[in-house]
Amino acid sequence: MAKKKKRLPKELYEAELLRLQAELVTMQEWVRSTGSRLVVIFEGRDAAGKGSAIKRVAEYLNPRVARIVALPAPTERERTQWYFQRYAQHLPAAGEIVLFDRSWYNRAGVERVMGFCTDDEYQRFLRQCPIFEQMLIEDGVMLRKYWFSVSDTEQEKRFRSRLGDPMRRWKLSPMDLESITRWEDYSRAKDAMMAGTDRPESPWFDVDSDDKRRARINMIAHLLSTVPYTVVEHPELPLPERPPSTGYQRPPREHTTYVPDHAAGLP
Repeated sequence: MAKKKKRLPKELYEAELLRLQAELVTMQEWVRSTGSRLVVIFEGRDAAGKGSAIKRVAEYLNPRVARIVALPAPTERERTQWYFQRYAQHLPAAGEIVLFDRSWYNRAGVERVMGFCTDDEYQRFLRQCPIFEQMLIEDGVMLRKYWFSVSDTEQEKRFRSRLGDPMRRWKLSPMDLESITRWEDYSRAKDAMMAGTDRPESPWFDVDSDDKRRARINMIAHLLSTVPYTVVEHPELPLPERPPSTGYQRPPREHTTYVPDHAAGLP
């Protein structure tokens, strides 16, 4: 068994994270200015740290360029569509980045394990998924796929932490907790998914996320290393002089409804 690595020190983590986030902004400007299209898929075990990694990736990015897609359960109408149809409409246009918080791989994971799809639908997904992704790549989309791995003991620890934290309790559902009793089922489903969809043109990258700090740093650094971005030079933007007043008078304050000064009552 591999020796467990020490948790990345907070100061080192925060300094490197900020540096990488600055690089993400540089990459974003390259994507925008060149009309490139980037899709990043975040998959993995429940409580493996996908959401927190997405949060750090998107923190300083322009929401008009980079957006997060986290789809709810399909509607009755969507269930009758071609499976990839509801995801295809969220793919990026020129100059955009899309971060999928779970993706079309739901069919190979939770739908397969929980019986939400038929065996025919599952087998059809495994046949069509590599073709669908190859079509995206041939059309010029940069596709990156990350699987966040977490040990069973660390997953249970995070579940217990969330159960006792009212600020994060919303992250848990009965289906999340059932993943504890179905650990091996999810393992087999993941192995089958990887065997069918880990292709040279669209490989999976596994992120060891028992240490969330290391996972975020490693994932972002890897993403940056796979995108051929360069620095985009921006023209200087001189701050103009404020023109002289033309006699404008602001309305009396009593005619405006202000937000109460809650901060004034703080100790």
